[in-house]
Amino acid sequence: MTTIGVLALQGDFREHREALERLGASAPEVRLPRDLAGLDGLIIPGGESTTIVRLMYTSGLLEPLRKLASDGFPMWGTCAGMILLAKHLDATGIPALQAMDIVVRRNAFGRQVDSFEATLPMSILGAPPFRAVFIRAPIIEQVGAGVEVLARLEDGAPVAARQGRLLATAFHPELTADLRLHRFFLQTTSQAG
Repeated sequence: MTTIGVLALQGDFREHREALERLGASAPEVRLPRDLAGLDGLIIPGGESTTIVRLMYTSGLLEPLRKLASDGFPMWGTCAGMILLAKHLDATGIPALQAMDIVVRRNAFGRQVDSFEATLPMSILGAPPFRAVFIRAPIIEQVGAGVEVLARLEDGAPVAARQGRLLATAFHPELTADLRLHRFFLQTTSQAG
């Protein structure tokens, strides 16, 4: 059985855990460095990125997660998780894990009341397009040479990308019934590092 940890410091970690369990994976909650043992991958959920970084620091997880990410360990960041994976942020934040060669702008679409849904064609998932939920979402402003953009909004703005076994989405797949992105991440964890 594949074991995917879900960072459970703050945010919507329960929804990710439930999605993984529906796919037959084990999904322990990660709160301390010892919780990283035996994992095949890790999901960093949406939430409030500044709060999550503070809690990663106080729990002792920040440095172990930086090391895992730099070693090519499979990680998927959704919304705030994408912000935490980025090597570069706009002026509104300080990079945390510095793992993915992307520049991210926090709260790119405005406040909570500006949340929206969009239909995203994603070749990695096939048909039909993925219905994505954006809540105070970030956006990818630039990608490095080793980063593949997986989805764009109609205006061309990148909202999903991967680099090696790192995956980042600006939206919340765990808030939909569509499990295809969780299944894709599970497949990523079984690929050679």
